[in-house]
Amino acid sequence: MIKINIINQYDDKTYYQQVIIDIIHAAETFFDFKLDQVVNIVLLSDDDMHQMNHQYRHIDRPTDVLSFENQDSDEELGDIFISVDKVHQQAKDYQHSFERELAFLTLHGFLHCMGYDHHDEESEEKMFHLQDKIIENTRFRREDHYEK
Repeated sequence: MIKINIINQYDDKTYYQQVIIDIIHAAETFFDFKLDQVVNIVLLSDDDMHQMNHQYRHIDRPTDVLSFENQDSDEELGDIFISVDKVHQQAKDYQHSFERELAFLTLHGFLHCMGYDHHDEESEEKMFHLQDKIIENTRFRREDHYEK
């Protein structure tokens, strides 16, 4: 089972929590966890994310999500950092809800913590197929008129 630590450094709203919990639990059903494990999710501003992206990826702009898989611990999967500013902007850009975008980015980060990546075409196809399969079984799936 997954224990979810949510650290909101963005604002004092608590409604993000249920979205994060729901998508992580949906993803959890696709994996076999032998013991209880922890994932940390930190909600940030674009300014904070910009600093992190510059520090860890040497890219001088904010990004939507950063994930750090913890390969040194059987109990901790890793850390997921999400820019709430980017969630708002991308939800508007993609014409779907804030909740759907937050769920999508949380799931994307979670899959990175599970060892999935998209550095080449084969790994991207595998990760994105699983991502689509998980999200399509939740209340966060895309509506038909918003398809790619």
